[in-house]
Amino acid sequence: MSTVELPDPTVRPRPFHLLAKPTGAVCNLDCTYCFFLSKELLYEGSRFRMAEELLDTYIRQLIEAHGPAPEVTVAWQGGEPTLMGLDFFRRSLEYERRYARPGQRIVNTVQTNGTLIDAKWARFFRDNDFLVGLSVDGPRELHDAYRVDKGGKPTFDRVMRGLEHLRAHGVRWNALTTLHDANAGHGREVYAFLRDDCGAEHMQFIPIVERATARELPLANDGWGARAKDRPLYRQEGDRVTDRSVTGEQYGRFLVDVFEDWVRHDVGRVYVQMFDVALANWYGEQPSLCVHSRTCGSALALEHNGDLYSCDHFVEPDHLLGNIGERHLLELVDSPRQRSFGEAKETTLPRYCLDCDVRFACHGGCPKDRFATTPDGEPGLNHLCAGFKAFFQHIDTPMRTMATLLRQGRAPALIMRQYADTDARRPHNAPCTCGGGRKWARCHGRPVAARRS
Repeated sequence: MSTVELPDPTVRPRPFHLLAKPTGAVCNLDCTYCFFLSKELLYEGSRFRMAEELLDTYIRQLIEAHGPAPEVTVAWQGGEPTLMGLDFFRRSLEYERRYARPGQRIVNTVQTNGTLIDAKWARFFRDNDFLVGLSVDGPRELHDAYRVDKGGKPTFDRVMRGLEHLRAHGVRWNALTTLHDANAGHGREVYAFLRDDCGAEHMQFIPIVERATARELPLANDGWGARAKDRPLYRQEGDRVTDRSVTGEQYGRFLVDVFEDWVRHDVGRVYVQMFDVALANWYGEQPSLCVHSRTCGSALALEHNGDLYSCDHFVEPDHLLGNIGERHLLELVDSPRQRSFGEAKETTLPRYCLDCDVRFACHGGCPKDRFATTPDGEPGLNHLCAGFKAFFQHIDTPMRTMATLLRQGRAPALIMRQYADTDARRPHNAPCTCGGGRKWARCHGRPVAARRS
């Protein structure tokens, strides 16, 4: 594998991000909604462990592919990457030191369910400045609705123990929360739990949308893990969704409910990815998230055997670009096929999206969710469109205010003073600003406390 050479060392590569899956789809949990568990079916008979030679090849090619960039991110995901053990990650750091250019900074991130994190893991993450993404879906009953182990048992307590180790050792971490039918109706409660009980300062809210064909829907509703009987391989096909999937209306309501608390109390203190992305679009900068960027194609996935796929959501045969043991990573990332994949995000937008007043903030969302039809029957509308429109239209005025503050060289957090002044004069019986239909005093005018663990 190490004989594959960089195609043209003088070519400056375009920026890209890669999620490497050293255990493939193998995980110690069996989360019902985790479509990626079914990707084991792509590699039947595999040991699902990244080999030493491939680890060397991957780190070398990743650093080479970034050329003279001052910073390179090495991102580990799964499945559950901590199943590889600490020694694997120690060796990864050795290869990073071997291949990094002088002065080049290597940033390490890992996405984990947190159940295997102990003091040793936490010390390792702290000592090597890993950024840890921790999956937690909210308070106990909301988290345990679907995040269970292979025996179907709840995992909340194990995740919280892992979080305690991370916090006790001062590890940098983000909360990654999936939104589904069990927790999407509890926006303020989930937010308060992550902020107050967990101490999260960075949050990502990821909508669960599990596509299925009419024929496979009953099987899909059973889940994608080992406990599901006759599970199919998840593909981005079909126009149905599982019962667990979040609707556009639920997603939009969740975001609005969280935003109404955040904009009053936590601007500049708590960072919610979706709000940062929105502010970037209102400010006129390219957002960091591909979902609401004009095009995509710069966020790819590497399987445990070196296979490179167009996207983490498109790990399926039709989107296999090649193997880094046969062609250099940069050649695959920069291939016409991958460029076409990314550009299609914009070129396949239906007319309904092209004429939308929040297109500049939405850009049609992720292509994986574009299986609905527009009001006039044109295909290609995002399943979450109603939520996108509701949320982006709701935040237009405060986003304009924060963007103006940024242009003036002032802190966006100053918007909280405006909200405080207005709220002080708001009648208790006035409609709540969230638009949910309740009175102000019984909705966002009243502090919310998360259900305790």
